[in-house]
Amino acid sequence: MRVSWGAAALGVAVAAAMVLGVLLGTHPAAAGALGSDGLLPLAEPAAPAPTPVVHVSATDLNPTTPITVTVTDGTAQTVRVTDPKGTAVDGTLAPDAHTWTSTGALAYGTTYAVAVDTLAADRTPGHADETVHTIAPKAEAYPSFVPAPNSVPTVGVGQPLVVRFDHAITDRAAAEKALTVTTSPAQAGGWAWISDTEVHYRPPQYWQPGTAITLKAAMFGVDLGDGVYGSTDRTLTLKVHDAWVAKADGATEQMQIFDNGALVKTMQISLGAPGFPSHTGPHVISDKQPSIVMDSCTYGVCAGQPGYYKEKVDLDLRISNDGEFVHSAPWSVGQQGNSNVSHGCVNLAPADAQWFFDHFGIGDVVEITNSGGPSLPLYDTYGDWELSWPDWQAASAL
Repeated sequence: MRVSWGAAALGVAVAAAMVLGVLLGTHPAAAGALGSDGLLPLAEPAAPAPTPVVHVSATDLNPTTPITVTVTDGTAQTVRVTDPKGTAVDGTLAPDAHTWTSTGALAYGTTYAVAVDTLAADRTPGHADETVHTIAPKAEAYPSFVPAPNSVPTVGVGQPLVVRFDHAITDRAAAEKALTVTTSPAQAGGWAWISDTEVHYRPPQYWQPGTAITLKAAMFGVDLGDGVYGSTDRTLTLKVHDAWVAKADGATEQMQIFDNGALVKTMQISLGAPGFPSHTGPHVISDKQPSIVMDSCTYGVCAGQPGYYKEKVDLDLRISNDGEFVHSAPWSVGQQGNSNVSHGCVNLAPADAQWFFDHFGIGDVVEITNSGGPSLPLYDTYGDWELSWPDWQAASAL
């Protein structure tokens, strides 16, 4: 059959167009790419990247818990947290730029502004502003220490550690858990509550001479019950000096002085008269003054009543808050060594009083026996050593 050159050329052109159409995806065989109008459809636009979402710490945050800022569906470029004064809170952004965590100190009852610059997956920048609130306690309890930090160079073997709060503590266990004591050499010890505002720490026996003591009160952020939180963290360090112990015997009217267990001196004394007997048991020296004015009215015997006195007394070492001291008593030298005539104090001749004042100090011990008086009360600075170790442990909240 004869085919004209014109027809042959047309056939070749159509075949070439079909091949090119397949290659370009425009042939009807290319998955119906042509529209009903015979035209190629427009390409679908790319879906936008998700907008980053910023999450911050829950409200009513305890200030001991760091503020955390988390970014999902994107990353954080910068995070700035500021207090109401505009002061920035330090923090660290994780290497993956998804989480920022505060490292700076936070405060109670504060609203912090959180500003976050973000970046989506497609590099679109964004910004978010949030706030974080910290808890606002009903009251903040401050932990005072006795002895106060740096108030004395060293203490005696009888010195208990005392923590006094300026608000009542209803969750005593929480308070005890926030108190830690370390000693070198290591010694056992425990806490006992004297009242709702005061807790003491002591070992089973007197401290070992030379002991280094560290008391830490990690109270900030601690829920102490009834809306009261600890106001601050504090640390106390103490060093225990030689074991100075005086043994005052009302039967012999003598006081023996021991230094690290060795008898070094014996003194003539006069203890409380039968109407004012000295308390028995271990007493701990809590104060030391060259002279004070002693007034019996401070414990209820006032002017015009039998036994009233008010006079200046020298070389005074307080051994209880019930008006008991070791002091110089020149007026009773004639009775010292043979009868008890004081109002509860340990009376010494001036020379002996000076020696005692020079050698004894805060935390040293005066043990009184055979005075005819009752035991020193636990609450009477310091009756701590009147309790047996099991009874002491029973006064703990833990």
